[in-house]
Amino acid sequence: MKKGLALLLAMMTMGLGVGCGSQAVSSTSGETNQAETTSNTSTETNGEAKTVAIVQYVEHPSLDTIRESIITQLAAEGYVEGENLTIDYQNAQADQSNLNTIASKFVGENADLIIAIATPAAQAVAAATTDIPIVFSAVTDPLSAKLVDNLESPSGNVTGTSDAIPVDQTFELCKELTPDVKTIGFLYTASEVNSQSVIEEAKTLATDYGFEFEESTITNSSELQQAAEILATKVDAIYTPIDNGIASAMPVLAEVGKTAGIPVYVGADSMVADGGYATVGIKYEDLGVKTAQMAAEILNGKPVSEVPVATLDQFYKVINATTAKAIGLTAEVEGAIVVE
Repeated sequence: MKKGLALLLAMMTMGLGVGCGSQAVSSTSGETNQAETTSNTSTETNGEAKTVAIVQYVEHPSLDTIRESIITQLAAEGYVEGENLTIDYQNAQADQSNLNTIASKFVGENADLIIAIATPAAQAVAAATTDIPIVFSAVTDPLSAKLVDNLESPSGNVTGTSDAIPVDQTFELCKELTPDVKTIGFLYTASEVNSQSVIEEAKTLATDYGFEFEESTITNSSELQQAAEILATKVDAIYTPIDNGIASAMPVLAEVGKTAGIPVYVGADSMVADGGYATVGIKYEDLGVKTAQMAAEILNGKPVSEVPVATLDQFYKVINATTAKAIGLTAEVEGAIVVE
């Protein structure tokens, strides 16, 4: 059973070219659609070749999976790279100046549509153009990021998919796995709007779950080890949201947790695969599928205002068995996906 679950997670986080079935997706209007790796409808393109520019904030398994899934699903929607689609992919390597340069390049080349993966990437391209349609992916809080002013009917040229995870479900998992935790340390990158909004929610909910909390921020991943080590001396567990800076250096945080003997709860399944203890997460492959479906609708002529921001509404418990053993905790929870 454990091997089967581990294989499932590997398919989720490493972007294997395998269909993942259907996934419930909810828009802010409350409707439910089916995000599938193959389109069940007859998608009509307008016959013209299109150029889709893709900017990714940083190289990371979750974000890589989204990008690969987007390209696969665009083909299923009738836009095939090398036939009627040109893809211009750029990776900013977590550098803001790179993001700005890439955004200017895409605008100058007049791409038909821009796909931005992660909040900083989306903010950069949104600041660069109000004309070219933009579809973002893996933006936790598009309202706080000021990418849209209305989730149901975006008024500008931007829409996309959110990877938001209910914080209360992570706290419930914490209570289930580590009932003795009294104080949680919140650790995040201060400049990431998506992290700030999640942490504010976590602070509000902490009292409801009987938690006290300590807070620590970093400005870049080079500060992570020291910040985590100091925080670990004050808390019983650490929680970090879907934070690009921390995710890119997750093995460092995981090692601090193991050394201190405390669990590190995280915001994404890939962060568990990189050594975090546990999360309640989504399938990033499915997020890419939904993003591509929205992009195809816009390429086919649908106005951005008629394409609501979407979020996945099916979540999974994921636990790292190796980390659990290292800190003396369990990985055996009903319904959980277990990785080694």
